[in-house]
Order: sequence, then structure tokens, then C-alpha cells
Amino acid sequence: MRKSLRIGVLALQGAFREHVRALRRLGAEAVEVRLPEDLEGLDGLVIPGGESTTIMRLARIYGLDDAIRRFHGALFGTCAGMIVLDQEHLALADLEVERNAYGRQVRSFEADVRLADDDLPLRGVFIRAPRVRELGSGVEVLGELDGDPVLVRDGGVLLAAFHPELTDDLRVHALFLELAKKMRASRPPGVPLPKEASARRAGPYKRYGQAPSAKHPAGCGVSPPRSPAPPGASGRRPGGRDVGPL
Repeated sequence: MRKSLRIGVLALQGAFREHVRALRRLGAEAVEVRLPEDLEGLDGLVIPGGESTTIMRLARIYGLDDAIRRFHGALFGTCAGMIVLDQEHLALADLEVERNAYGRQVRSFEADVRLADDDLPLRGVFIRAPRVRELGSGVEVLGELDGDPVLVRDGGVLLAAFHPELTDDLRVHALFLELAKKMRASRPPGVPLPKEASARRAGPYKRYGQAPSAKHPAGCGVSPPRSPAPPGASGRRPGGRDVGPL
């Protein structure tokens, strides 16, 4: 088995180049994904921030929506990617989110994300960011902002409401690579993973409150300049297998 991880980044629209650079800095082989056949041989797939409606529309046109549902590796969705993977869209993670919950483009901001297993905060770039509205009982909260979950894991799916690719802090990408490595090691050769979405529900995630009700037609755009952060550095995937804690 090859040692280096081969990770795809959905390159239909949005901040995919920044993810490719981050993954390569960590030693992974990062490739751009535009067609279903590009998913072959990948250990993981990143769905970047951008415009969630545009990403979904192009994914349907090119047949990538069903291909991603059948994908066997780890998944990582950031900002718009978090929306794309929720129960109202590709239904590969047991949560529902509210789009643009922190405000429109002009209200984009940076803030420290408190991590569950790290005393050093992570600088998060929030651009028209989504907020968790409902969270399944098996979803693990890895990072919070003012009591709201902004970094979560549902088995083999990692989700961030912010843009980790827009800072020089690689801890979130490193966490995703660890998840992809663990999933690759636990998957028997030739045995496909089913992709039926989980029916689990915990109702409104009362610990974190209800997201604002205002809805907007697009996901999260990417435009503010990069602002580096200080360097540093179970659940069950719906329809998949237990992968255990990282």
C-alpha cells in the first residue's frame, strides 16, 4: 500500500486552490476533482467554501453528487462544504445548518475557535458562515465559537463552519489527514462502504441554541485577504462504519 495519502479537492468553484496548498504542505498528494472518475483512488475528499448553490448545481450537472454519495474515503467540508454535506443536501453528515447565519459578506470576521483537545485557540476566518441548527446525537463537537459548534466530526466526515485554508495554521487539515489515514487502514480491500444517509436525529441542538431563521440564496463566499494565525499544530459516518476516536 502506498504510504502517502491521496486527497481530492472538489474544484468546481470556491477556495479549492488554498486547500490544495495546505494539504501539500502537510505532505499529502492533493489533486483537483472535477469529474466522477477523478474520485478513483482517493483516500479523502475536501469540499471547499464558495457558493453552496453553485457547487450543488455543478455537481448535479457533472454527476458528482451521486459519485460523492458513493465515495468510500473521508470527507471534509468547510463553510459551503459544510452546507453541501448536511441532511438537506447530500445527506452525508447527521446535521442541519443555517446558511449565512453570521451575516452577509460585509460582516465577515475572524475569531479564536476554542478546540476541545488543544489549549491553543485556532484562528477562524468566518465568511458568510453557516451555523449548526440541528446536530445528531452521534456527532462530536471539536471546536466552538461563543458556545456554538463550528468544528464537528460525524464518523468519517469532518466539518468546519469557517475557512481553515485561509490561515497558516494547519491543525484542522492535519486532523483531516489523520482521519483519512485511519479510514484507509480500517477498510478491508475490495469491500465497498454503503452511503445511505443516517436517519438519526437529536432535534434542535439545545445546548448550542437555534440558528437565526433568515435564509439567503447562496452559501459562503471567499474574498477577504488572508490573515495568518499563530502556527501550531466516536462518531459514526452516516451509512458507513465506526471509525472510533482520532
